[in-house]
Amino acid sequence: MTYDLKREEEVKEYVENLGIEYRFGCYKEKKPEVCHLLGDYLEAIKKDFSKAAAVFKTNCDDYNYGKSCLKYGNYALLGKGREKSDTQEALKYFEKGCELNDPTACLHAGVIFTATGPAVTVQRDVPKGYNYLKKSCDQNDAMACHYLAGMYLTGVPKNPTEYNPHDPEKNKNLDYLIKPDPKQAFGFAKKGCENGNIFACANVSLMYKKGEGVKQDLEQSKRYFKLAETLQKADETTKQLKFQQGLENK
Repeated sequence: MTYDLKREEEVKEYVENLGIEYRFGCYKEKKPEVCHLLGDYLEAIKKDFSKAAAVFKTNCDDYNYGKSCLKYGNYALLGKGREKSDTQEALKYFEKGCELNDPTACLHAGVIFTATGPAVTVQRDVPKGYNYLKKSCDQNDAMACHYLAGMYLTGVPKNPTEYNPHDPEKNKNLDYLIKPDPKQAFGFAKKGCENGNIFACANVSLMYKKGEGVKQDLEQSKRYFKLAETLQKADETTKQLKFQQGLENK
């Protein structure tokens, strides 16, 4: 059956039938990819976050579908579709999603394990977090590569409260879990840029300009600076289009 999506009644019918198809594919045919689509449908179309969370959780637990592990982890972290947030629960599902080779789940697990600050509720484990971030970057997650570059740019001190960004001489004497390594930082920044991270491109440009971690090359510095500008403009255009679409849908 074909639908005229310019007619409101037919749009509503199409949307309802889509939900029926997803439920059949998930509950009767037990297809994990369709269960994930059902979760997205409940989230985006029905705005029923508690039901969406339940679908994502079951799809992760029963069918080992990595994208659903990531989704439920995000819900748990944000307290979406549930009474309150639970970082430990979120981490459990991010780790499982990473084991199932979802790069964004690896990223989130890595960030949680390496995070510092008063709001942190998970025991810091930099080696474990590093491995998750590395696995994510190896799968071309730009943010994970950028995050690793940052770790090597400044180093990761054993006691983060001792680190002072305004006193580099004092920082040299700190005990580091990951020592500053400009060459490693450049490699990860370059990969992050190649995969579309604006800030990674800006860092590559700056490192070429300073000759930090790579031989100084002002032409390459200009090239990566322009690339960062291009990515930023594209990002701003995307945000503007989403904003306009949001106004049209109101």
